[in-house]
Amino acid sequence: MWYVNERFTKDQIDALPPAGFAVNSTGGVVRVERYGCGAEFRRTPDGRYEMTELPTIISGGLFTRLWDAGYQKFLLRSDGKKLPALASQLTNLRRFNEDLRSVLGLPTFYNEGLGSVCELSAYDRVKGRPGDVPDETVGAKSEAKH
Repeated sequence: MWYVNERFTKDQIDALPPAGFAVNSTGGVVRVERYGCGAEFRRTPDGRYEMTELPTIISGGLFTRLWDAGYQKFLLRSDGKKLPALASQLTNLRRFNEDLRSVLGLPTFYNEGLGSVCELSAYDRVKGRPGDVPDETVGAKSEAKH
């Protein structure tokens, strides 16, 4: 997992576009994207940058949270929509993560490359216990039925 307390220099952030990342900066907030994934950095008062959105899959222009529902992985968007996570998206997330770490000069450890790390896990199936209805536990909204 990322070292959330790590701070990055302007030179490290400036190295991202030449490495093939799409970088948008507005008012001290830097959004980095590649492979349908993204991360966000904010400038701190000392002029360095801290990561405020960990690397994740982008859906509909929104950052998602990866959720392990026990039987499948889902993407939870900030608008509450739940989407199934595709194998290609998880592969791209791993590539994005490794490429971003490489450009920022951070090490990648073997155990971090073994699979996708979920931000949420809620899948207790015992009726009456918290987590028995996973969508309610994480506040996911199902797609409208046709």
